[in-house]
Amino acid sequence: MLAVIKGAGDLASGVAVRLHRAGVKLVMTEIQKPTAIRRTVSFCRAVWEAEATVEHVRARLAADVDAARDIVQQGDIAVLIDADSVCLQALQPDAVIDARLLKDNPDTRIQDAKVVIALGPGYTAGIDCHAVVETMRGHDLGRVLLSGHAMPDTGLPGSIDGYTGERILRAPCSGIWHTNLEIGAAVNQGDVVATVSGVPVQAALDGVLRGLLPDGTPVTGGMKSGDVDPRGIPDYCATVSDKARAIGGGVLEALLMLTGGIS
Repeated sequence: MLAVIKGAGDLASGVAVRLHRAGVKLVMTEIQKPTAIRRTVSFCRAVWEAEATVEHVRARLAADVDAARDIVQQGDIAVLIDADSVCLQALQPDAVIDARLLKDNPDTRIQDAKVVIALGPGYTAGIDCHAVVETMRGHDLGRVLLSGHAMPDTGLPGSIDGYTGERILRAPCSGIWHTNLEIGAAVNQGDVVATVSGVPVQAALDGVLRGLLPDGTPVTGGMKSGDVDPRGIPDYCATVSDKARAIGGGVLEALLMLTGGIS
């Protein structure tokens, strides 16, 4: 089975790890300049580093569709810079998974493949796609919906150890993000994590940096640019999150339900 995953951020990559281990061949599409903050567990890192490994699963950047086919046949995940998913016509995948979490559907259609799955709000199962997988933390996280849509976006990140919005580092204004810290670094409340046009970005709580834009990234005011994990466990920065793993399980379930198995 060949599937194309739109997006290669941390949740998309968690899905990819589960599908790859189940034997699904994968091509992931990305934009020219990805802005995923959880870079250590995002296959989009291959866009600027040529390859990326998450939990011993490797993805490699493909120059074109033919190169993507070769990478997949060699047992790795292929990453294509293809913002408009033009590759679908050439690859004719068995399944398409929209994992961009755009919260609005710009271009995914139920006719794109025999099985089309979308993550989170903005899609309606039975109209835009064959199945929607719930992405909201809580009782229904990872649930497969064959009709209707996922819960609406609240605009608030999920709670970790009782912290929600405080965990997120946002750019205070438009400019260039400057930081000398790395993902996994310990921070305390009030520490300056980065600056944008001379304006400091401070941690609102103690923890470790689970996500962080790289130094030199252009940002806009309010843009999500980092994530502090209050649990303070550096190893969590290098492994797929509980949320991504649950969503990945939902996608795998949907594939099995809608295809009758993986071959």
